[in-house]
Amino acid sequence: MLIFFWCFLSFVARVETGDITVTDCLKKHTNVRYRAISNHKFIVSCDLPSEDTTSIYNHSPLYENHVMWFQQSSDGGATVILSDKTANPTPLGNSLWFNPIKPEHSGIYICMKRDNISPCVNILITVQTKIMANCSVNNINDIYLYVDQGTSIGCPGKNCYSNFQQSPVKWYKNGVQVKLKKKRPGLQFYHDKLVLRSVYDKDNGTYTCDFMLTDNGIQWKMRTILNVHVISKDTIHPPKVLNPSDGMTLEVEIGQLIDLECKAQFGFEMNVSSSLEWYRETSKSKQLIQQERVHPQGLDGETFSLTFKLIKVTEEDLNSHFICLAQNSIGNATGVIKLKRQTEKAILFLLILCGTIIILLGGVSGGLLVYRHWIELVLFYRNYLAKDETLSDWKEFDAFVSYAKPEFTEANQEPCIEEQLALEFFPLILEHDYGYKLCLTERDILPGGAYTDDIVSAMKKSRRAIIILGPNYAKNTQALFELEAAINTALEDKTMKPILVQVETFQEPPSLSPKVRKALRILPRVTWRTSTSPSANKQFWKKLRYHLPVKHNNCALDKWPTFPISNRWCW
Repeated sequence: MLIFFWCFLSFVARVETGDITVTDCLKKHTNVRYRAISNHKFIVSCDLPSEDTTSIYNHSPLYENHVMWFQQSSDGGATVILSDKTANPTPLGNSLWFNPIKPEHSGIYICMKRDNISPCVNILITVQTKIMANCSVNNINDIYLYVDQGTSIGCPGKNCYSNFQQSPVKWYKNGVQVKLKKKRPGLQFYHDKLVLRSVYDKDNGTYTCDFMLTDNGIQWKMRTILNVHVISKDTIHPPKVLNPSDGMTLEVEIGQLIDLECKAQFGFEMNVSSSLEWYRETSKSKQLIQQERVHPQGLDGETFSLTFKLIKVTEEDLNSHFICLAQNSIGNATGVIKLKRQTEKAILFLLILCGTIIILLGGVSGGLLVYRHWIELVLFYRNYLAKDETLSDWKEFDAFVSYAKPEFTEANQEPCIEEQLALEFFPLILEHDYGYKLCLTERDILPGGAYTDDIVSAMKKSRRAIIILGPNYAKNTQALFELEAAINTALEDKTMKPILVQVETFQEPPSLSPKVRKALRILPRVTWRTSTSPSANKQFWKKLRYHLPVKHNNCALDKWPTFPISNRWCW
């Protein structure tokens, strides 16, 4: 308030020391003459008639320090009108509001501005009753329009002073002149009425209609204000409880402070008061504990909440039902909350901890199980689900077997393990039990041809190459040739993959090319543990089958066939 008085005194001081004073303004001729009907809202702005009328008022607070209003007193002096929302009239922005205007408000008002264009405006207001103004109908301040329906708004002031000459009406909405726009073709003017072909929510607002009337050669501005409210038709549905849901259970502790929220959605109702209520129901009684009236005014209805604060939960509360009741003129809806003693935190923590440990142990155990039996799982999948790789590549052999063949024999010497593995165990297990077709040089390559060409041709007809590495392999020229041929074929044909079978220690000879040395380091390697029985080394056969192509075999025989070993011996 002190700041306002300081601004006011400084403003008056500047006015008094300028070219014109409030007293001078009172002596000036009247700039604007208004006629108003009593008991209606009314507004005047600090503008001359010659100034732009596309806007008749502005409520911005920025104008309040630039405009000062005075009213001529009974002794001919001027009384300042202070900004007070409870007073009537009261300055607001660049205008002076009357709510409502009465006959005693008739008189001269001075509006002083800081600018040099129009430092003061002399305004005369004459307030008359409806009878004096010859109003033919009962004027109203508020009108209600239904959304999405067509209607028209008439200027109430046109029903007054019908015996005087009148100009066309100008319409303003919230202080700004209403004009026809292409984006709103449904808005039109017809016989001084504002026509709305379809009412929208944005049509809410304060409408002002102005027109000029002439009385004995003097022009008066007639102004009427209407408050337009856009509404929808009253709902035909009862409210809907959003929270709590029916049968809701809330875990609490004895002595705990809790808030129970009753939240409901209400449809629009114009004049009916709806309500939200909380009830406590026991086996013996039902008691109203909280109530609140609500007034849904939104076009699509409104959502309201009522919170009941339960200061301290007791044993009695655990045996009660708390009922949220929402009702309007159509009906009601309910939601129920049942309080339940909260599970002990320590027990809950232990249950969560045990569950977490079990899940972790199960995950680790499952991971270890999968890791340990990965090959078995892959073989199981290949046997029953995977597609047979040997059906569409037109190759003759599943695997070419390369081993160090003895160059000479000695009497009373046992056959070497490489030869036994290649010529006896592999056919016995891979061919007979699992249906693979092996390429053995002694059996499948006819003698008499060029050895190198025959080996390379057999490699190209094979899907895999099984290289049996032993101490004799590095000394055998034919075996080393077969190794290099397998590597070269694999580089040219991506479907052909060499497999290394480690029997005993293998020392790489210096004569190997760099690409063969590199291949020996990265190719898959399966180790054979020396055994006289072909079926004893089960893990070896699983790993070897893991690297062989997928092939479905449904014709395994009950007996294992024998493959005669030649009469050659290891040296």
